[in-house]
Amino acid sequence: MNFNHEELMLMMLYNTGTRLGLIHELRLMQCYLMPDEIALRELSESVIAKLKLMTDEQFAEVEFPLD
Repeated sequence: MNFNHEELMLMMLYNTGTRLGLIHELRLMQCYLMPDEIALRELSESVIAKLKLMTDEQFAEVEFPLD
């Protein structure tokens, strides 16, 4: 699965170490978004959709940027 830089940064911020844990944390974060935070909601929805298409093994191979 191909993630762009913004998606990887968001994943890094909320990563629990597991794919399902990350999905859960992103959903929890969405509960706190204000109505005008459309870009962050869309970004998190994009990440969640991609994570749902992955296996745990594929998630384990994702490399996060160091910057």
